[in-house]
Parts: sequence; C-alpha cells; structure tokens
Amino acid sequence: TTLITSAAGDRRNVMTAAWVLAIDFDPAKVVAVIAADTFTRGLVEASGEFVVNVPTAKMIDIVYAAGKASGLDEDKFAALALTTSPASIVGAPLLDGCAAWLECRVVPEPHMQERYDLFVADVVAAWADDASFVDGVWRFPRDEDRTLHHLSGGVFVESGEIVKAKS
Repeated sequence: TTLITSAAGDRRNVMTAAWVLAIDFDPAKVVAVIAADTFTRGLVEASGEFVVNVPTAKMIDIVYAAGKASGLDEDKFAALALTTSPASIVGAPLLDGCAAWLECRVVPEPHMQERYDLFVADVVAAWADDASFVDGVWRFPRDEDRTLHHLSGGVFVESGEIVKAKS
C-alpha cells in the first residue's frame, strides 16, 4: 500500500494506492493505477509527475483516511496533519515518516492511461529510511516501521519477519 502525492500549479493532493509496482529496474520504472475520477489523476495529468510514498504501520489511520476522502473537497494534508519535505526533482512533496520515496515522471502511454487507468513512470530519484533499509535489505527495527499491505475494508497486514530460502 502506498500514498501517492501529486501537485500542479498551487494545488496538491495525497491519495492511497494499493496497485503500484515495479516493472523495470534499469532504468527503474513503476506502474500505478490512478482512477480517472480522482483529483490526483487531474494533477498527475497536468504535471506529468508524482511521488510514491511507502507508509509505515504507524501511519495506518492516515493511509485509510487518505483513501476515503477526496482532495477536491478538502486539503487532506491539513486535515490529516501531514508534514512534507520538498522532492529533489519533481514538484510533488515527499511525506515525512515514510519508509521510502520514489519521485516519478510519467511515461506517456495514453491508451493504457485512458483504458486501464495505468500510469507508467520513470523513477527519477529514490530514497529509503536509513534505519529500515540497511545494506540493500529491508530490516525493520521496530514493528511500527514495517510497511503496510491493504487486504480490504480497512484491514491491513504489516510486512513480516525476514525469511531466507535454502540455497
């Protein structure tokens, strides 16, 4: 489960997105489902960019609330008391307190965007929390730092223990 931030002009928004995944590593690319009837969709289409923020378990109520309200109706940053930091390349903000951040620029794929709500994007900058991502491996020092995965209806699971296959 992720939080997508977007911005265009003097407007910005945050939305919850469960369908975001990596589709390539070199160069890094992601795909995100951003429905046509969302405020975020308009901002992403206007700016051609967004940020994928990977929230932690301690952010569960924010993640759920951000998915239930529209940014057209209210400033979700203010309503959810979200603090942000400026991104290094794109105009959308980074959400403070997340486990990781991906700054993304949309790769124009009009057919996929219109028919399937799929946005392919180049990852132009990326970071992970130093306490949780150590030597290229996720290691969550506290349970509250684990990432979230939405099941349905406000029910989530946290990333679990690290297990390793036999070689």
